[in-house]
Amino acid sequence: MSKAFTRESEPDDLDEEGNGDALPSLPSGAKNYITPEGHKRLMDEFLWLMNRERPQVTATVSWAAANGDRSENADYIYGKKRLREIDRRIRFLTKRLDMAEIIDPSTPREDETRVFFGATVTYANEKGEEKTVSIVGVNEIDTTRGYISWVSPLARTLIKAREGDVVTLHAPGGTEELEILEVRYQAIPMEPFGMGSGTGRAMAGSAR
Repeated sequence: MSKAFTRESEPDDLDEEGNGDALPSLPSGAKNYITPEGHKRLMDEFLWLMNRERPQVTATVSWAAANGDRSENADYIYGKKRLREIDRRIRFLTKRLDMAEIIDPSTPREDETRVFFGATVTYANEKGEEKTVSIVGVNEIDTTRGYISWVSPLARTLIKAREGDVVTLHAPGGTEELEILEVRYQAIPMEPFGMGSGTGRAMAGSAR
């Protein structure tokens, strides 16, 4: 391996779960980088909650409230709880969308051998095992597809390196050298928001 470029990653203390209304920590002054597909998915969920689910639940709560004792009215109790969850999720999505800076990975760039947000990177570890990851926004993580957040330790290690460089990853289990084999920029597909899909149901639920 050529060590033309060796760099150490910064420690990662960022929450990527999006619990409640709290936003994952981002570098000071940074934008909430996101792909066009990821932005559309968040917007679709926001519009679903605002225009479909919230009005439906509100109507159910109003109907249940007119049916007598609210303390023992399951429809009323569940409906109020669901409204709180929906409103919390709407606030969360509003903040994320307001902070969003959309970057299209497929847009041509001057240096397509260097790693930045939106890059799909193939690298080899010290055992010679090859892995491929795509660097995406904090709301687009999908470990089954190899999508990692741009603020994760691995992404921070790869960013600004080039094909052929060797970088040093600092992880809880120790340090490891990674050789960057290929960098490419292409559209990164995302599962669309949909109430019938597992992703849709999870996203439409309360903010995790």
